[in-house]
Amino acid sequence: MTENSIVSSHTKSGGMKWIKIKEQITGYLFILPALIIIGVFGLFPIGYSFYMSLFNWQVTKGPFIGLKNYEKIIGDWMGLLIFLAGLVLLVIAYWVWGKAFKPTANGGLITKLLGAILLIGGGVLFLTGWGKMYDIGNKDFLKSLIVTLYYALGTVPTEIIIGMVLAYILYQNIKGKEIFRMIFFLPYVTPTVSTAIVFQIIFSSRPTSFANMIIRAIGMDPLKWRFESKPITQLLGWNIEGFFAGPSLALITIIIFGIWTYIGYNSVIFLAGLGNISKEIYEAAEIDGASKSGMFRFITIPLLSPVTFYLSLVAFIGTFKAFNHIYVLRVPSAQDSVITASIEIFDRFYKANQYGAATAQAIVLFLVILGLTLVQNKLMGERVFYG
Repeated sequence: MTENSIVSSHTKSGGMKWIKIKEQITGYLFILPALIIIGVFGLFPIGYSFYMSLFNWQVTKGPFIGLKNYEKIIGDWMGLLIFLAGLVLLVIAYWVWGKAFKPTANGGLITKLLGAILLIGGGVLFLTGWGKMYDIGNKDFLKSLIVTLYYALGTVPTEIIIGMVLAYILYQNIKGKEIFRMIFFLPYVTPTVSTAIVFQIIFSSRPTSFANMIIRAIGMDPLKWRFESKPITQLLGWNIEGFFAGPSLALITIIIFGIWTYIGYNSVIFLAGLGNISKEIYEAAEIDGASKSGMFRFITIPLLSPVTFYLSLVAFIGTFKAFNHIYVLRVPSAQDSVITASIEIFDRFYKANQYGAATAQAIVLFLVILGLTLVQNKLMGERVFYG
């Protein structure tokens, strides 16, 4: 190889490296506006909230107190460690239990027993840790997390199921389906405050309210609805206390509003998913003698699993951040049975002027949402069928 050829090869390699560097710089310049927006309006507020939570911040910046605001929320660090240990054991138990029921699993009985032991142990540690935190920590905020969980479990599965069924019906060849699509989507685009005020009137405690007139027509006594703080199980005559007593009737009223609002949105997204399913699959199943219900169960639901996963993920995050309609529909007589985490943080910030404590609660809520999102992504992501 001559000296000129060596120089030429070095020149070419240097030129290729410079071209790659220019391409990378160009790519970063294209994403720079998005990075700036995310940094200024997303990451910076989170970081500054954590900074505020480290001070005794009441209207004005007070002295540095470290993690005292977090200690007031948790109450007992040992309780938090026990609680987290219980969560870890529950995750391990789920993984072991999943392995035990695989067809190729060896030592299935032993694996099932191990999974059961881990499940029981994790449950005991979980409840013990939560109990220690609840006894010593900030009961208002910890109770608001339970209320938020009630709200999420009451709205998300129901709106997903109803939205899927409505989308499947509207996807059929029926007359006026475009009008029905528009009607079902209207609650989602209507201003939240105005529709919440309408729900105030519908679910008034007056005997002549629309909701009470309906239940009176089927032989039931009028209810307080938004003004009832008792758990629904106690209203049904069951003497249940604690978490398993369930949400209050006032919270169920708010849950109904949440379901009504998001059914139309879910239906539209499911309709888009149904449009991506090949009609040949349904035709082949129909030739094989499959019924409508069978095709819905074994074709539609599995092929819509990516859409279901997306809607579930977004909905759970949304319920933990829900604020507007809950703030409008809550009344003092419902007490803390309708105070979700976002409402509690707002009251702490706006009414009590405890900015440091409020931002600490916001950071804890952020970590809870992040943890639940990761768990949901792990549990449901494995069951998504992409075709």
